[in-house]
Amino acid sequence: MMTVVFDIILGLTLLTLAVWLVLIFSWGSFWQVWRYDADRDSALPLVVWPSVVVVIPARNEALTISETISGIAHQNYPGEWRIIVVDDDSEDGTAEAARRAADDAGISSRVELISAPPLRAGWTGKLWAMNIAVHAASSCAPEWYWFVDADVVLAPDTLRLLVSRATNHDLSLASLMVLMEAKSFPERLLVPPFLYFFLMLYPPRWIFDRKSRTAGAAGGCLLLRHDALERIGGCSSIRSEVIDDCALSCAVKRSGGRIWMGLTRMSTSIRRHATFSEVGDMIARTAFTQLHYSPLGLLGTFAGIGFTYLLPVVMTFSGDARIWPCALAAWILMCASIVPTLVFYRVSPLFAPLLPAAAFFYAYATGLSAVRYWLGRGGEWKGRSQAPAR
Repeated sequence: MMTVVFDIILGLTLLTLAVWLVLIFSWGSFWQVWRYDADRDSALPLVVWPSVVVVIPARNEALTISETISGIAHQNYPGEWRIIVVDDDSEDGTAEAARRAADDAGISSRVELISAPPLRAGWTGKLWAMNIAVHAASSCAPEWYWFVDADVVLAPDTLRLLVSRATNHDLSLASLMVLMEAKSFPERLLVPPFLYFFLMLYPPRWIFDRKSRTAGAAGGCLLLRHDALERIGGCSSIRSEVIDDCALSCAVKRSGGRIWMGLTRMSTSIRRHATFSEVGDMIARTAFTQLHYSPLGLLGTFAGIGFTYLLPVVMTFSGDARIWPCALAAWILMCASIVPTLVFYRVSPLFAPLLPAAAFFYAYATGLSAVRYWLGRGGEWKGRSQAPAR
């Protein structure tokens, strides 16, 4: 009996090591973040710079939207651009803050403030606000929409770089994953793994590959061609999606458009997640949605995290010389794979061995996401539950 148990444990350990070898060498180079660092790019000149409408959906963002508008006002973009801010039923003076920011930046004539009508059934809030802005912009027929979250501070050359890349590479959609805050201990422990796990799900190399079905995007800074949006049927075609950016990229890629996603440190999110509770809420908002609200998917996630991230740690301390070397090798590969992301975030590589702890927290947050969904609070954002009814 003991021999059978040992053989099972040894087999699982060897399988875990094999999984990490596949992830490192055959999973779209997801961990090689330097390959996707858009800050290394320079904008190639264009004969004509196309017109852009900047869309900022905002719900209770009075504390951050001023910096977002200031960052857009200082864009060194040579073409025509204007901003549409959609106030999505805010209760904190978001519209007033946006208006003051536009006045202070001297761009009031370029900024249109719209109060979103009551949320229509079947729509998520952000997509409803985006849809309102797209309809409002139809009269000026922009070539591109630039969707920007109201908590993002943009580097001055962001729009120029995105438009240049999109035009020269014939892209329908280009997005940048902006840098999140990683100052407190919970942020340093959990925010780099957020990017790491996202890239594992959506390797940028596969996103860009026309032959791959993988599609992903970063909704905080997303440039979308006008005709690509029309081709997929507008925002209404994905109106109920909670993970709107990935749903949008999937629809664009399925329609024949080419998509790209890069990383940046120059543009940043100013939304803090300073405590474990705040990071947990960020993860829980969409984690169960990612699993399509499937209980089996949830159990599979728990099993996968336990097998891939926790088993190597436990077996490293088994004391059996036939087991622990393989387990330690898997743990070392795991640590090595997260180091580039930690360096990108300027977080000490000493956090690398703690990736299993971060993975355990993500499993907890995914479970929390499922519980909230079953309680009717799925996809909660700014007091609004957006997941479909159970």
